Amino acid sequence: MKNTYVIAVLGAACFSFAGCTQGDNEKDTVHHVMCVRPVPSGGECIKSFSGTVKEAREISLGFKTAGQIERIYVEEGDQVSKGQLIAELDDADYRLGVEALQAQTGQLEDEVGRMKLLFEAKSISENDYEKAAAGLRQLKAQLQLNQNKLDYTRLYAPHSGCIQSVNFEPAEMVDAGTPLVTLLDINRLEVELDIPVEVYQRKSRITGIACTGIGETPVPMKLKSLTPKADGTQLYRMRLTFEGSVPQGLTAGMNAGVELRMASEEQDGTFTLPVHAVFKENDHTYVWAIGKDSLARKVQVGLQGLDENGQAVIASGLKGDEQVVRAGVNALQENEKVNIVPQPAKTNIGGLL
Repeated sequence: MKNTYVIAVLGAACFSFAGCTQGDNEKDTVHHVMCVRPVPSGGECIKSFSGTVKEAREISLGFKTAGQIERIYVEEGDQVSKGQLIAELDDADYRLGVEALQAQTGQLEDEVGRMKLLFEAKSISENDYEKAAAGLRQLKAQLQLNQNKLDYTRLYAPHSGCIQSVNFEPAEMVDAGTPLVTLLDINRLEVELDIPVEVYQRKSRITGIACTGIGETPVPMKLKSLTPKADGTQLYRMRLTFEGSVPQGLTAGMNAGVELRMASEEQDGTFTLPVHAVFKENDHTYVWAIGKDSLARKVQVGLQGLDENGQAVIASGLKGDEQVVRAGVNALQENEKVNIVPQPAKTNIGGLL
């Protein structure tokens, strides 16, 4: 009797949405759909935490050779691009060393050239010629070494980022490798937070992570690392990365909310969906699942019935990580490309903003 009621409800829902979407199908080549993810039966809870936005990398930059600082072209807080000149040393001594070796190399090249002619004419021994040629190669290597030291008097940004600190002033002496500036890699921001032991012990039940407080809608995130050892306050350090691009306006040091969606321990392997997401075809029950390629694919599921909230209980066919079309299911076709409409934020009632 209960299954008969479910089929009747599904039939009425399919009929009503078929009438609403028939006109749209004729006008649009790409359907706009709203999706939901299956909710584990038994419910799930959301744990909220406060996190801190962190840079993915913090690099201390220094010269590869020693010298006196001539100029520093950046200040704390400056945004720099990859390859941008940050500072340079006084290169007078290095330049003189290069010029001296260039003169010696040119002279020795001429001498080796004359000795080659004498060797080919058998006027000198092969040993004398090889000694001269080896000396030229050694001098060229020394020239290249001095040229490298001259190039090292200029410090460039290895990647785009933000200057966090400048540790020296012009005219000061620095050794090779001494950190001159600290560069933050702001292109790959992360969120860092601490979770209590009860959440750590249930980490396998985390079904979704989102960052809140940085826009109208929560931003999906994924777990990067979770420290297996608690600190002195019995908290575990969790680091999260953004699944897509970093939201605009986000900077290192900002506070951000983090929501961990966790499955209930009482779940029995079934999922719930809005009743309108399920439809009947040839005595079978299906849902439309949208893949990463934005194509709609028909997935056969096992319908168990309705729960006390009027949600369809799915006993088989779903893994729980799918995006399922929740309305307008009769307007879609197999492998049809769709456009997923974002869910309105909780503070944007009715999606009016």
